[in-house]
Amino acid sequence: MQLQQLRYFVAVAETRHFTHAADILGVSQPTLSKQIHTLESSLGAPLFERVRGAITLTVAGETLLPLAQRMVADADAALDAVRDIVGLRRGEVRLGATPSLCSSLVPGILRTYREEHPDIQLHVSEGSSQDLIANLMAHALDLALIVQPEHGVDPVLETTDLLRESLVVASVAAEPPPTVARQLELVELRHTPMVMFRKGYDIRDVTLHACERAGFTPKFAVEGGEMDAVLAFVEAGLGVALVPSMVLANRPLLRATPLAPPGMRRTIALAQRRGAVLPHAAAALRDVVTEHIASGRLPFGVRALSTSATDG
Repeated sequence: MQLQQLRYFVAVAETRHFTHAADILGVSQPTLSKQIHTLESSLGAPLFERVRGAITLTVAGETLLPLAQRMVADADAALDAVRDIVGLRRGEVRLGATPSLCSSLVPGILRTYREEHPDIQLHVSEGSSQDLIANLMAHALDLALIVQPEHGVDPVLETTDLLRESLVVASVAAEPPPTVARQLELVELRHTPMVMFRKGYDIRDVTLHACERAGFTPKFAVEGGEMDAVLAFVEAGLGVALVPSMVLANRPLLRATPLAPPGMRRTIALAQRRGAVLPHAAAALRDVVTEHIASGRLPFGVRALSTSATDG
């Protein structure tokens, strides 16, 4: 018993006419009659009988009809659901990103994605790169925008380098700059109060290691915040902070002072599980991410990289 045969049976049963049913189905009447006969043979019982030129259902036909109608309806619903997902008319995507990227790069990406696929449900998880990597490995995310770890990611994952971003010194724009030169030597901050991110935050470790290499231990004015809190503390005049250049694009109260060469940079990468077939919604988001980067709509201090997957 095949779905197509059930569909033919339902059409004849509902129209009570072979010719009309054949027209509705777009098949010839001989083809329809042959399929009905094959179905009757497989069931071992006739489904229709002709009385005075009219077609009626047999007891077997009446028993089969509601079951066949439900099976055909379920099959049509399943087909529509798959077509909706493939056609990006329905579905969901789970994206992870670090707080600095959520406040700078991600909104523009999601705006473009939403314009192109308004019916896809978006789930965004904000966290450290370490947490996002763990969530990817646990299948809790489809994609994640992370800071590329110095020694790469777990082999279970693969990453595509997208951007190289400079870290700058954020300070209050209305106050004197932290240096009289155009660029600041990191050692000049040895006596300057600094606002420091919480433990486990990507930039915290980078900042502490850079200060150590420069020969000093930074003086903390306040520590423990995430990106929005750190920027607010700097705006309040509590101290300066080393932050990604992107996050200062819409912060008119803050000044960005570049670091003298070699400076400090980080690489932003798109990560996913290696070998995983992404859902259509997630694959479309991946394309939007790479197109957004390639468009060149990037703030000062950010340079797009040629997108290529790298091993963990």
